Formats: sequence, C-alpha cells, structure tokens
Amino acid sequence: MNDARSEIPVSTRPAAPSATPAVRPVRRGATGAPEADTSARASAASERASDIAARASDIAALAARATVAHALELVDVTDDRTVADMIELVSIPAPTFHELDRARRVRDRFVESGLPRAEIDAAGNVVARMAGAAADLRPVIVAAHLDTVFEAGVDLVVREDAGRLCAPGIADNARGLAALLALGRALLASGVRPRRPILLVATTGEEGRGDLRGVKHLFQERSPLREAAAFIALDGTGARRIVHRAVGSRRLRIDIDGVGGHSWGDRGLANPAHAVGRAIANLAALIEPDARDVALSVGRLGGGTSVNAVPEQAWLELDIRAESGASLDRIEARARAAVHGAVAAEIAARPMEPDALELRVTVIGDRPTGETPATNALVRTACAATTYFGAAPDLIAASTDANVPIALGIPAIAIGAGGESGRTHTTAEWYSNQGGVTGVQRALLVLLAVAGIAD
Repeated sequence: MNDARSEIPVSTRPAAPSATPAVRPVRRGATGAPEADTSARASAASERASDIAARASDIAALAARATVAHALELVDVTDDRTVADMIELVSIPAPTFHELDRARRVRDRFVESGLPRAEIDAAGNVVARMAGAAADLRPVIVAAHLDTVFEAGVDLVVREDAGRLCAPGIADNARGLAALLALGRALLASGVRPRRPILLVATTGEEGRGDLRGVKHLFQERSPLREAAAFIALDGTGARRIVHRAVGSRRLRIDIDGVGGHSWGDRGLANPAHAVGRAIANLAALIEPDARDVALSVGRLGGGTSVNAVPEQAWLELDIRAESGASLDRIEARARAAVHGAVAAEIAARPMEPDALELRVTVIGDRPTGETPATNALVRTACAATTYFGAAPDLIAASTDANVPIALGIPAIAIGAGGESGRTHTTAEWYSNQGGVTGVQRALLVLLAVAGIAD
C-alpha cells in the first residue's frame, strides 16, 4: 500500500519527539503561572476551535452530498432492522474465547447485505472488505467486538421494560455490532463510492482475559494493516464520547499453593485462602480511593474444596490500569511486593510448616497505552461530526480495541454507537434507543470523512 502519508489529511501521525530543548527562565504572571505557557495554551485552544469549526463545515458539506445524504437517510429508515440485529445478536452467547457462533451470524449478515467476501480469520474475527475507488490507498478499519464479559449459561433473553431493552451485553457490545452492520448496509445501498478501501471487522477477545486477541491479530508483526490510514472502534452507546487516549492494563493471576488438610486436625497450617485474604487487604491499601490516573481491582478469586478443609490452593485475578506504561510498571511492582508480603505474613503466623506456601504470579493480560493527540485530524474530525449533530464532544481515556493501533502510532479512536445504556457488565444491563440513529449517522460521517468520496 503505497499512498504517501501527506495525501491523508485525517491520518496525520504524531510527530516524532524532538531533542530536549534547553531550559530557559520563564516569566510568570501575577498568579504564578508561566506567561508564555498560558499564552501558548490559549493560542492552541483557539486554533483547535477554529480547526474543528472548519471541519464541521466540511462535515456539513459531506452530509449534503446526494449519496451521503441517502446513506444517512437509510440509517434512519432501517433503524428497526438495526435494533432487531441487536436483539438477535445479544441472544447468541459469546463469552470471551467462545465467540464463533455469534461471529458466524455476523458474517452471514454481511453476506446478506451484499458483502460476499466476508470471512472469519484465524483469530475468529469477521472481516468484510469494501473496495475503494483507489485500491492502492491505505484502508480505513471500523471495528466492533463480538465478545461479552458473561459466562456461558447466563440468561440472554431480551426483556422490554419501560422502553428499555434489558439483557446482558445488549449495549456492550451488541449495540456496536448492530451499528457495524448498519454502516455496511447504508454504504452498499446508497451507492457511496469511498476513495479508500474500508474494512468492517467484528473482533474477538476484547473483554476480560481476551487481552485484545482479535485486534492484536489484525495488527500482528508484518501485517499490511499496520499501514492502515485510520481505525475506528464502535464500542457501547452514546453520541458524544470520543476515546483518543488508551488506558493500558496489566492483569495478573495470583496462585497460592499449600499443603492442605483437615480444618481441625491440621489446624495451624498456613492457609492459601487466608494468604489470598491478606493479599487483597494489602492490594486495597495501595491505591487512594480518589486516585484519578491509576486503578487497581481484584476481579475474581477462588479456591478450596470444602468448608471443613484447609485448601490446597487459592487464587485471585487482579486488574491494574493506568494511562502511562510507567505507571503500570510502578503499580505492578508494588502489587507483586504486596502479594509476596501477604504470603510471608501468613507463613509467619502459622509456623507449623515454614515452607507450606508456594506463590506464582502470571501475567494474563497486557494492554498497551498511548494517545492519538487531540490535535490529530481524526480526533478533530470526530469532534466536528459530533458538533454537527448539536452535541459537545467528550474526549476521554478508556481501554478498547483502539489501544493496539494507538500504541502502533496509527490514528485511532473509539466512539459510542448511539443510544443510551446503564448497568453495563451486569446481568441488569439495559439499552434505550433514544439517540440511536444519531450515533450511527455520526459514525458514518466520521468514516466517510476519513475514507473520502470518489468524484
């Protein structure tokens, strides 16, 4: 794929860092703030506002083009189909690592829409390709994840309650998948001819221990997609949110093995479950409740075979999150020390068997950090499309499929797919279609602004 980067106005990659400048004295105003820095920030904010306003004008012109206006109308008039897709897809179980049945249905829906080349790749991703008028241009990728946080056996029957659709995974991410299908339908039926090739991808392994398996496969070493022009993830709901900063995560499995025995006859043995309890207490003390730049959470724990037995094994799984790799490394080191301290304390408290506990720490997930700068043309285009629909853009950090391309320097964002939702990641999850059409239309305009329209 050989198009020059300068030809792609919405995919400007972050500039390489320059050499560290010499330190110079800075004049400060009455408030103590550096005058030059304050002036520079004000100037940059003004420039961003002007650029977004100009892009909003471009978005309005794009939306007025006949084929694009037809595509936007199709999103509206086929909204019942989009909601029906949500209901159908959420009813197909798709726990992480077990997404195949849902993937097959998404592939079939792509084929029914007119994309016969839709296929399932080696990682279980569904990949549908739309040709661009200029086949040699680098593609734009739009993705939505297939998997949910829920294990097999969870009741997935959709209930309607006061205008809301209620089911585990209905918003995260049956909504994103339905929006992905809606984009494909609208583009094909409207006759829009994008300049760039477009890949519509339903990915695996975004949740939990999936460790972004699907998107990591897309961008594996030597993959031509590492030269993609842009990446847009459709994740969850809403029509304001623009994720341009990647919250990284380090996920650890803590296993503590012991001798085990009878709760009475072997009283005094070091207890793996007690060590896990001590570890959780130590971990909970590492992070201040109001910390804004890091997070630490024990998400799962277990062990033992009977209430009247000292367990032979106990375990926990830990999720550490931060916006910078340095912060992840720092908190991981502290977490490991806290767990080692907990095991040592349990052994010291029960000296019957001094070597009675064995600790293993395994990394089970590693999501990279990074940022597509707010000044990047892709982010500003998404902001402009948001303001076109009368909403204020909300630039945030989160952990999504976009983490991987962001870390590789590919312009990437994640946006909501419209509608409203609540109780996400619980069995009480719900979706309301208020604003649902707007979210899909926003995604369509961002996609076409990036891909371009052939004359």
